[in-house]
Parts: sequence; C-alpha cells; structure tokens
Amino acid sequence: MTMATDKRLHDRKFVRTFFTTPTAEKGEDDSAKKLRGAIGLRGMQAPDVWVPDNEDATAPSMREEGAENIAEVVAEDGADFPGEIHPRVVWHRDSPETRYDGFQQMLTIADPQKGAVENIDGFVIPEVGDIDDWKKADEFFTMVETEHGLEEGSLAMSVIIESGAAEQAMTKLRTEMGKPDNNLQRLFMLVIGEVDYTKDMRAITPTGSLPEWHEIRHNTSSAASAAGLIGVDGPYDDIRDVEGYNERMKENQAKGLLGIWSLTPGQVVEANTNPLPPQEGYWLIDADGTEVELDQDGETWTYRGGDISLEESGDDYVLTVGVDEMELDEDELRQELLDMTSYVPSLDDIVDSMEEFEAAKEAGKGAIAMTRAATISIDGVEIDISSDRMWDEATYQALQTPITLFQDVYENRPDQHEDLAEIYSEDVVERAMEVGS
Repeated sequence: MTMATDKRLHDRKFVRTFFTTPTAEKGEDDSAKKLRGAIGLRGMQAPDVWVPDNEDATAPSMREEGAENIAEVVAEDGADFPGEIHPRVVWHRDSPETRYDGFQQMLTIADPQKGAVENIDGFVIPEVGDIDDWKKADEFFTMVETEHGLEEGSLAMSVIIESGAAEQAMTKLRTEMGKPDNNLQRLFMLVIGEVDYTKDMRAITPTGSLPEWHEIRHNTSSAASAAGLIGVDGPYDDIRDVEGYNERMKENQAKGLLGIWSLTPGQVVEANTNPLPPQEGYWLIDADGTEVELDQDGETWTYRGGDISLEESGDDYVLTVGVDEMELDEDELRQELLDMTSYVPSLDDIVDSMEEFEAAKEAGKGAIAMTRAATISIDGVEIDISSDRMWDEATYQALQTPITLFQDVYENRPDQHEDLAEIYSEDVVERAMEVGS
C-alpha cells in the first residue's frame, strides 16, 4: 500500500535558511573552531537549519576528524542552538565506497555514547541519483537507528539535487513514500546543488558562469509541495551582492521556494528576513518594464525617476512612459496608473485584511470588497487612484501563506521574538499570531 501525501510530515512548515559550516580545518589550534562559532549564532544571524558540512566544505583528509568534531560540538552546545541541526555527510550515487564512508560518518555522529544525537535532527545526503539510490540512503539511516537503539524514522533525511537522475527521482516521491519497502517518509528537505547539477548536465555558458536554471527551481518546489517536503534553493556565491541575493529570493518565492542556502551569517540575516512581510507597506510602479518603489511624502506616493513623465494639457494629461506618449483624460489616466501600480502590503496590512474578512465571515458574508487607495504624484501632478479587490475564502486561504510563515517562525524561533517585535511592534506580532487559527 502506498501513501501519497501533500501534507507536511515534520514540525517545521518552512525553512528560510540552510547554512553550511566546515567541520574541521587543518592548521588551526582547534580544528572545530568554525563549528563552535556557528553553533553560538542567535537571533536573525542563526539559521533555521544549520548544516555542519563534512562533504564539500571539508577536505577529504579531515573528514574523519570532522565527524568527531560534529559529535563533540553538538554534544556540548547543541541543546541551546535555536535552529535544527542536519550534518551533511559524504555520498555518491556511483561510488559504493563513498556511500559506506557516509554511513560510517552517520554512525559516529549519531553514537549515543558521544552525547550529540539527541540534538541532531537529521542528515543531509549529497549527490543522490535515481530513486533506488535514495532508498539505499534511507536503509543506511534505518541501520544507524537500529545500531544505536534510536526510534525508527527519528533521523530526518534531506537530499541535495545535483544530477538529472535526482531531478527525475523527485517526480516519483509521491508514489514511493510510504511503501512497505522504505522509510522515505523521513525525507525533510530537497536542496538544489546547482554547481554539480550544471556539471552533470554538461551545460556551457559563454562566460563560464552558472546558468539560471529556472526549471530546476520550479521542479524542486513542485516536488516538495507534492510530497509534503520543504524545497531549498542552492548557494549564491557572490556573497557581496546583497541586492542580487535578495532578487534571487524574490524570484524563488514566486515559485513557492521560500528557503535558500546561506554561505555567511550576513546572508543568513538577509534570508531570514526577506520572506517576511515588510515593516511598512509601499507602492510600486512599472517604469518602462522595471518596477520602482515610490517615495512616500505624507499621504502622497511620488515617482522621482526619469522613465515616466506626466503633465497637464488643458483638461487632459500627457503621460510618457519610455518612448510611448499617451494623451488621456482624467479617468483614462487613473485607469492607466492603476494598471501600472501595485501595492506591497505590510504585516499590519495583511493582518488588518484577514481580521476584516474573518469578521465578515463570522457575520455570514461569503465575500467582501477590500479597497486600496493612494495619491500618486508624477512631476508634481497628483492623481487619486483606488481599486477594489474581492475577498472570498479562496483569496483568504491563498493570502494566508505569509501569516503561516510568520507564525511558524515565531513558534520555532523564540530567539527571534525580540527582533520581530522590534521590526513590527508587539501589538502587530500578537495580532498576527491570532489570525487564521
């Protein structure tokens, strides 16, 4: 009997941040120095999932020591770490020897005598292949649990999608999970490893840079949704390009891929805060193909760029966008500006709308109109715009995701309560925790 599911099987509904750390470095007085630094992170600098990385981030000659370091550091300080801990061990779909080494690393780290396993949530398996390879990894997890007297299925398994075979395997999860011959219900995260994926796909770009791989992001998000798992995007190597990192997250979120790999504590902060609703709502305008944030001047929202101009011409107006010039009456201009603008709601705005709909539903109404209005100023010319959006149960459910994310963060990351209250205010946080329940 199979068990197809799109329900979340783990306590965490979302993972915003996947942060890797080398497990052992040669030449240091303490080879576990970076592990000790990472496990001490708190608040917005601490990831939702911390990955002591005993694979790519650690030299092969240091991996045996790295496994011991993980056990030691997590035994000492893992109980106080605010996120989940999922070490990455070695694995490869084409190498039985590498798979055996990964099994030995898991045995070392999960040994109850070392005192770390009670703070270990699972392991991350890289370089997986077809679905049979995933099952091999799952069997090793079961053997580790059996060897150490742990509850079957207590160690979560996450995989890194680094090959075409692994991408194809994701499509089979929905029917494979829950079969009597596997424990794939232990799967937790599907993580994109785009560097090795590029190599496996034999892809070439003129500059040697990585392709954008929109498809693998979509496929991973879709597979995670279908199988009740969590999708996580791969690393963004240009650690100084904060704007690019945030733009990548924005694109991902539109695909339902809310988590991303973080390479530095600075990227962790960006990835922890980026998916959350903004502190203040704001208006955007489409300036000849580029979305530009309008400046707030009291009750007015002002465009200050050079791609849009507006002037009065008698009773009409001349609106220029790029090279396109339009002569419009006031109603036509208002409609054109409505089409060009959009509003990004704050957490407070979202809570207000949800509370209003909940009150209407309690009063027996199935749908209500929500009005959004603004005064737009371009070149000193001001125009009032407003639009109505119908809210019904489907709209309510669709727009509940940002609140569900916020509630999941608040429930699982008490170390971030003070940060969240500082960003949004205690009142807004309390109301956000009440709506939708």
